[in-house]
Amino acid sequence: DHSNGSFNLKALSGGSGYKFGVLAKIVNYMKTRHQRGDTHPLTLEEILDETQHLDIGLKQKQWLMSEALVNNPKIEVVDGKYAFKPKYNLKDKKALLRLLDKHDQRGLGGILLEDIEEGLPNAQKAIKALGDQIIFVNRPDKKKILFYNDKSCQFTVDEEFQKLWRSIPVDSMDEEKIEEYLKRQGISSMQDAGPKKIAPIQRRKKPASQKKRRFKTHNDHLAGVLKDYSDVIPGKQ
Repeated sequence: DHSNGSFNLKALSGGSGYKFGVLAKIVNYMKTRHQRGDTHPLTLEEILDETQHLDIGLKQKQWLMSEALVNNPKIEVVDGKYAFKPKYNLKDKKALLRLLDKHDQRGLGGILLEDIEEGLPNAQKAIKALGDQIIFVNRPDKKKILFYNDKSCQFTVDEEFQKLWRSIPVDSMDEEKIEEYLKRQGISSMQDAGPKKIAPIQRRKKPASQKKRRFKTHNDHLAGVLKDYSDVIPGKQ
């Protein structure tokens, strides 16, 4: 049950099912302790002790050490010990605000609340402390997104300018017409924004048959003296 982190290992059939059940419980436990602020790495023995799995066999331990934990995307190895690896490793509310600000400046948008909660210890407390410095937006799938609230973008626009802005309809205009309109107004638009289409290489067609080459003669006064060797194949006397 992923909602409370509980696993019924007895319900898993076979040795492989038991192994992956233990792995899932370990990863979930490492995530939970990271979220409550226990971010220091643990040895495998400490993890097995805290998850009450000291009785697993030697093969399972070897599998966890050599394959399962080292290859798990949510676990990182630190000096032979293991720690949880969130998508965003945040220490406090200041780190969260810097991350949201960076995303905003780069035009990357917001960040999923669940990713923040995964990587920031005591996330709800930190989010509440930031107050109106961040903005929540609900997606259609009901997931929440956090955005940096850039207060420098909050300014009053003159009403006359707003009316002028709304008086220019662009719904019925395609991109070419908009670009043409901008050019007439002396405004340049972005060029080559999309992927470039590579024109196919046109290969020269070879002639069906080699025609006999004709050479223009300039010594007309020696026409009866010179002999034509154009039919002679090179190398034959």
